[in-house]
Amino acid sequence: MIPLVDLTAQYHSIKKEIDEAVLATLASGHFILGPQVTKFEENVAAYLGMKHAIGLASGTDALVIALRALNISAGDEVIVPAYTFFATAGTVMSVGAKPVFVDVDPQSYQIDVNKIREAITSKTKAIIPVHLYGHPAEMNPILEIAREHGLKVIEDNAQGFGAEYLGRKTGSFGDVGCLSFFPTKNLGAFGDAGMVVTNDPALAERMRMLRAHGWKKKYYSEEVGYNSRLDALQAAILQAKLPYVDSWNDKRRELAHRYTEKLGSYLVTPIEREWGKHVYHLYIVRSAKRDGLQAFLKQKGIASEVYYPLPPHLATPCRKFGYKEGDFPHAELASRETFALPLYPELTLSQQDGVIMAVKEFAH
Repeated sequence: MIPLVDLTAQYHSIKKEIDEAVLATLASGHFILGPQVTKFEENVAAYLGMKHAIGLASGTDALVIALRALNISAGDEVIVPAYTFFATAGTVMSVGAKPVFVDVDPQSYQIDVNKIREAITSKTKAIIPVHLYGHPAEMNPILEIAREHGLKVIEDNAQGFGAEYLGRKTGSFGDVGCLSFFPTKNLGAFGDAGMVVTNDPALAERMRMLRAHGWKKKYYSEEVGYNSRLDALQAAILQAKLPYVDSWNDKRRELAHRYTEKLGSYLVTPIEREWGKHVYHLYIVRSAKRDGLQAFLKQKGIASEVYYPLPPHLATPCRKFGYKEGDFPHAELASRETFALPLYPELTLSQQDGVIMAVKEFAH
């Protein structure tokens, strides 16, 4: 069996460091926030070149807290890509605002910057570009449009930890960058975990309040917040992993380029724009015969997965906005044809060859 991702392989590769981090946290008695979380926040801020990092319970909470901190609420509109994980749109709805979808580039799957302006109205307050699958969104045109129209930019960097746009880390361009450390991410916890980053001290203070019941001072709520604090145990595990993330991303890139070289004649393989460094959170290919190919791979003991079978504008919660099939053709076609092949830093070349051979066998 060749899994889509093998989390135990990564654990065993640095077992000593992780075990020590866990045991030290258990011995410390600090389980909610505390020194482990502070250290990890400081190190992620330094890694991304940011001034403030605030550890949270999940990447979804990061989006909610970013939206709340920027005072986005009922009556507001937020521009989001039409092809992404539902949370990008769902969090906008959870603060009472309306997601306004924009179709994606059919090759990179990033928001089509040429279509953003036409989606802006007097109610638009922000743009959420998503560095989907680990490929950076085209940030300079997005930031230019935001400046022209007085809009905020929230980067959904859940899948792009370590990716770069013009040599600078994704997550460091917008008013707020949102991170996810879900276990399968390039930097993954052993449970749910997330973070927001910003260079704005006032925004940072507001987001710290929002993660802990609206407190500046313990038990004195100044607004309605959340209980969304990064566990010390997860922070310790993530801190043990952080020094390895660049080498893991390099390995992902090597394996991805090898797939692309071997499979380019059989599938539509991922593109990497000249201005971007892709970190291949997922290795996404497309085929008009996706379902048949996935069934064939399954027979061969090879896992694959569709990310995402339903574009968010067609999901039940978005029906009330009147979106319909055909509104965003590139997003809809991608949802019908794309899927992920096994990719993780510990994938062996013989395992990868097994995947490559199976795809070629199906094609013949």
